[in-house]
Amino acid sequence: MVRDGAVLVDVRTVMEWEQIGVPDTSELGTETHFIEWVRAGGVLNPDFRSELENIGIEPGTPIVFLCRSGQRSQGAAATATEMGLGPAYNILEGFEGAADASGRREHEGWKVHGLPWQLPS
Repeated sequence: MVRDGAVLVDVRTVMEWEQIGVPDTSELGTETHFIEWVRAGGVLNPDFRSELENIGIEPGTPIVFLCRSGQRSQGAAATATEMGLGPAYNILEGFEGAADASGRREHEGWKVHGLPWQLPS
């Protein structure tokens, strides 16, 4: 769980947020920020940097990035570091984890580890 002044940024797509669910950090009195790393069709979000700046993260504030499997969030963390933000961290297993040999997810990640999540309302 994200704590101690850290900011959680979910970099999945709108479709993933709507269909799979989102982290619920309300018990911590903080919100999750949602900024797509890639847009539909796999195109990098050209506004990622400005959208990240617009959420008002101060230099020195820890930023934790989350995607579906921990891959896209690596790029987001690297970009935040290049911008002088952070320290930036990547949640290795993501929200649902990587696909297994049969193409299934949810054998690792945020949801499997019992961290709070919800379907958006």
